[in-house]
Amino acid sequence: MPLPLSLAQSRRIACLLLTTTTLIAVPALAADQVFDEMRFGVTTSIASGDKQEDGVFPSFTVYFDPFDADGAADLGDKLLRPRVYTGAAVATSSNGVNEAYAGLSWTFDMTERLFVEFGAGGTVHDGDLDDPNGDGPQLGCRLLFREYAAAGVRLDEHWNVSATVEHASHANLCDGPNNGLTRAGLALGYKF
Repeated sequence: MPLPLSLAQSRRIACLLLTTTTLIAVPALAADQVFDEMRFGVTTSIASGDKQEDGVFPSFTVYFDPFDADGAADLGDKLLRPRVYTGAAVATSSNGVNEAYAGLSWTFDMTERLFVEFGAGGTVHDGDLDDPNGDGPQLGCRLLFREYAAAGVRLDEHWNVSATVEHASHANLCDGPNNGLTRAGLALGYKF
């Protein structure tokens, strides 16, 4: 007999299982240098109005460096060698939106310790599409564009901390509302 779970509860359990599996697999894969970096973060909605999400959003992101971004010699070379990232953010409130995302990112060193980073890609989510009576943002379609910016400091050769701001929306390419998701937070990273 199946458990009587709502669709939202099922999605949260699936996200939790995905995150747990990823956390277990990461140390083994990192030892083989599959990953360039992993980050654990937490964000909160900075949107205003009645379509704002409540709660916080723990996230886990892994970065790959297939184009040797660390080996880029100058700005032009750096632009041609992005890192690839993938991750997930899990909602902690009933009107929050779970996301799985992926894209490309570019990191620029300001000093030996300070850096800025920009990323662009896409996200798939389980949020409300167009219910005017809904409690959270109305997003219009399941697939959204996702951009982020970060400013960070390297604590040593492996650890870093960054402040992030991220936005996801469909850029008015889908029918329906486009409240979007806008969040800000902090992330702790480990570079292999």
